[in-house]
Amino acid sequence: MLIILFITIVLFVWGKYSPDVVALVSMLSLFLVGILTLEETLSGFSNPTVIMIASLFIIGEGLSQTGWTALAGKKLISLAKNSVPKLLIIITLGSGVLSGFVSNTGTVATLLPATISSAWSIGTMPSKILIPVAFGSNTGGLLTLTGTPPNIIVNNSLIEAGYDGFSFFEFALIGLPLLIIAILYFRFIGFKLLPKNKTNNKPINIDSTLHEWIEAYKIENDYYRLRIRSISPLINTKISEWDLENEYQINIVRLKRRHPNRLKGTQPFIELPEKDTELRYHDIITVKGTTESINKLMITFRLGLLPKESAKSELRHNLINQEVGMSEVLVTPKSFLIGRKIKIQEYFKRYGVQVLATSRNRKPFIDEEIRVNSGDSFIIRGPWENIEKLKNNHKNVVVVGRPEELLKDVDELTGKSFIALAALLIMIVLLVVKAVPGAIAALISAGIVLFSGCVPFSKAYKSISFTSVVMIAAMIPMGLAIQKTGAAEMISNSLISVLGKENPILLIGGIFILTTTFSQFINNSATAVLMAPIVLLAANKLNISPEPVLITIAISASTAFLTPIGTTTNAMVMSSGGYKFMDYFKVGFPLLIIFLITTLLLVPIIWPF
Repeated sequence: MLIILFITIVLFVWGKYSPDVVALVSMLSLFLVGILTLEETLSGFSNPTVIMIASLFIIGEGLSQTGWTALAGKKLISLAKNSVPKLLIIITLGSGVLSGFVSNTGTVATLLPATISSAWSIGTMPSKILIPVAFGSNTGGLLTLTGTPPNIIVNNSLIEAGYDGFSFFEFALIGLPLLIIAILYFRFIGFKLLPKNKTNNKPINIDSTLHEWIEAYKIENDYYRLRIRSISPLINTKISEWDLENEYQINIVRLKRRHPNRLKGTQPFIELPEKDTELRYHDIITVKGTTESINKLMITFRLGLLPKESAKSELRHNLINQEVGMSEVLVTPKSFLIGRKIKIQEYFKRYGVQVLATSRNRKPFIDEEIRVNSGDSFIIRGPWENIEKLKNNHKNVVVVGRPEELLKDVDELTGKSFIALAALLIMIVLLVVKAVPGAIAALISAGIVLFSGCVPFSKAYKSISFTSVVMIAAMIPMGLAIQKTGAAEMISNSLISVLGKENPILLIGGIFILTTTFSQFINNSATAVLMAPIVLLAANKLNISPEPVLITIAISASTAFLTPIGTTTNAMVMSSGGYKFMDYFKVGFPLLIIFLITTLLLVPIIWPF
């Protein structure tokens, strides 16, 4: 048992193989040498912890895809204005609070572009801000039961030991003081220790990307909004009745109803008008065409020209939302389209998208029918899922960038946004009142997110980090094997003999140091799985409550401050901040010592022995 455990830890630290592969090989080894039965070997995959964590990934994706995480990130950044100390405090607080409800990785991914952009805009380097984002998210996971997997693991260990388990916000009793300490530390001490690394990484977000498209494709020049007046012959007719594309060389991009009635099925916007779309009095149509064709259209159909908003504002707030997005498309050198004569709009309509602009040799042009050349590029608009489908047709055209990431940067809320938020709140309420087990509460909320369309079923599995889920499921049998073979008892006896039987505070100090040492090099979930059975046995031998020792595991498993490989969040900010290995140790070691002292002082008071 100890040989397999040692090899497993070495492979985790080595990092050559994926953590889930290491865990699976370890699990298989336990079966092959006869330590575990088949049922025991596969028990992790039916464990409530695994089901709950997988469900939380879907819930977090729902919040991300419906605009909540982007909105939260941008609001936090806007509060800082031009003050570096304010930005430091707000971003550490914001990453901490957000990670209490969204995964730590999702939190950092959301805040990273806005943080880098804000750092540049207020005259400081991103390296002075990004480690606080990572450490803040790691600490903020201690605010709630679902904030980080180690919390869920120690809670289920407590329940399996015959106790009631921790309440949803009980972790905040220690998590909130630690988060406040982290904020004060970075404001007055950590900021001085953070390096000022020069980097060239001004982020490309949705606003800057749209601005580049506008400049490159001259979209603003042929983009108009027209109102259907009471005398227009278009009223109560369908688009198909008028040959607008061929006769007037214009395309209707979007339609806004002046008097929508949701009760009667009338939506305020028709994002992609079809040929059978009916035109009504006071409708506002967004059209693309030359000045001459627009003038001809206005005179013929008695349309009113609305004041032209800036193209950037119009595109950002009206043409892109949670349902419909935009992307740039390039024709590949080996595309069968090269040399063929096509009608641009008709070709892209088969994918359910519109063409807003076309460019060749970096020069925009407006021909409706072209002979395709390699490198021709287009700005398209359509449902995000249709853009994804077009992206899969990589043999003929390439969708530049990652549409799914642009979608997550959309911060405008829709009805689905509030459904996703309601799903999260329902889970929290179910967990707080303990109406159902935690895994069932998470499954219910994940189901709401999926069936409401907040996360399409096609993306449900993609949103789950199976590396984490499989690793946790495969490591759970290791914890069982540690108990079954007597290894847990041996290690717990060693802890007790070294630290003494008289003072439990020394025990939690030793547990903290051992757990945080593991967490600097191996996944914190694996660390929690390994340590939980050991400390439970030690608590039983000393006849003390298991709550303080398990809480200590949850805290120390989230203190991977000394290395960039301790957590995914640490690694995510490494290149963006230009950090070196020792930067983490230099900034993280004082904070780790402060967390250790705080744990020794507060845990015995909040959770008496």
